[in-house]
Amino acid sequence: MDGYIFEVEMKVRDYECDIQGVVNNANYQHYLEHARHEFLESIGGSFSSMHGQGFDPMVSKVTIEYKRPLRGGEKFVVGINLVRKGAKLIFMQDIYNLADGALSAKGEVDVICLKDGRLTRGEIFDEMFKEIL
Repeated sequence: MDGYIFEVEMKVRDYECDIQGVVNNANYQHYLEHARHEFLESIGGSFSSMHGQGFDPMVSKVTIEYKRPLRGGEKFVVGINLVRKGAKLIFMQDIYNLADGALSAKGEVDVICLKDGRLTRGEIFDEMFKEIL
């Protein structure tokens, strides 16, 4: 996949599939979340260290468009791009089947950040992702 700031490869586990043999829709959100955690680690960050500093990023909205289902055992990649909008950091995430390159899902995840329990303007995002944004 081209044009993403970060990608992570994963594999569908059988227990993630429904009776029809395709990935249950709720699991796509898990895939998107796992990719965001891996991305944060790749730049030397972690949610626990942020929390220790009083910062708590939180998902405020998730939109997922399902395009083509994944099936048990299939390998896929989640690509990430970032957009900063107001106080939000928006993760634009796509899931592609590695076997044929087909788009399986498109996700948009809005993240806000609290500092000591109060909503911030997202300054920490500018600092953390200054090389990317």
